[in-house]
Amino acid sequence: MEGNLFAGLTAAAEERFDTLLALPGLKIERIVSSGQASPPGFWYEQQDPEWVILLSGAALLRFEDEPRARRLMPGDWMHVAAKRRHRIEWTEASMPTVWLAVHHSEP
Repeated sequence: MEGNLFAGLTAAAEERFDTLLALPGLKIERIVSSGQASPPGFWYEQQDPEWVILLSGAALLRFEDEPRARRLMPGDWMHVAAKRRHRIEWTEASMPTVWLAVHHSEP
């Protein structure tokens, strides 16, 4: 398997989720946002931890247990604990915001 993380980037009405690799206990995906944000009142609460890096564009990521959203720029990465409620407040609309997300099982 091979590819290019920046191939096929086009603006779309919905976020794009591309699974790059899926193995037991591991999923690597590319997420492409084009100005999308989480719906009002919606919070992600994933069962597994996630390591994510922003490769291009910009975003505001908000955790329910923090008073303000975090601004993410290319190169910023973080590990999100399982079940930690979070949402995307904003993504750059003038260019693709490309994320690389690694979902994994608990060690």
